[in-house]
Amino acid sequence: MKPNQEFSNIFVRYDLNALHKDFKAKGSKTKLPRSSLQVVIDTVIAGENETISDVVQQALTQHTPLEVIREGLIRGMEEVGYLWRERIYYLPQTLAASDTMQIGIEICEAKMGHSYKKKAVVVTHTADGDLHDLGQKIVNALLRASGFEVIDLGKDVPVEEVLVAVEKYHPIMLTGTAGLTLTMNAFERISQELSHRGLELPFVCGGGGGVTADFVTSFQFGIYGADAAQAPQMAEDALAGKSWLELRKKYNG
Repeated sequence: MKPNQEFSNIFVRYDLNALHKDFKAKGSKTKLPRSSLQVVIDTVIAGENETISDVVQQALTQHTPLEVIREGLIRGMEEVGYLWRERIYYLPQTLAASDTMQIGIEICEAKMGHSYKKKAVVVTHTADGDLHDLGQKIVNALLRASGFEVIDLGKDVPVEEVLVAVEKYHPIMLTGTAGLTLTMNAFERISQELSHRGLELPFVCGGGGGVTADFVTSFQFGIYGADAAQAPQMAEDALAGKSWLELRKKYNG
């Protein structure tokens, strides 16, 4: 049999191919005539972290670091957030885009000589004993895309470490993910300790296994997060001054 000599479709990312064929996100607010910023946006959407440095450096010859961050990098991640909500993008594309955005922000911060001012702090973690942190990574990416500073404690985080972080960073919201029934009870222990220490804030919990609305709303401060895409709006609500009880009523009925 004659070998196939056509190699053009090997290693093609069909998700990006579709996007570049005149795909317009229905929720897109990106209508920028400034070509260098549009290149930044496209690079973030494509998750091309190997080229973002050159792209951002080029944009910085025409725009201020704040413009590149707000009108390029964050706009790009807003598009990615829409693609995630519409189930057009999945975990690999979203994380690649988030990493690309972060590289770009670090370059702009170095140019400014200081950190980009975020809206507020959110602390995230995956429960003590649990290594399933994919959900947390998505939450981190979407929160950062919305302008929040994320203190990512990582996976398998002891209860005491979570509490220390809350006391240290004074977040507007705490999130926890767990993929195992055996590990989700750490959330209840965190709730009890938060109450004991007089630390009142929304504690959004999600994941798999037995992490259900009934379980999460059974303890103080608990709000059930059915989908990672809810995290940015929950953080916006917390930033606006809504209490954990108000968030629970809004998102858990």
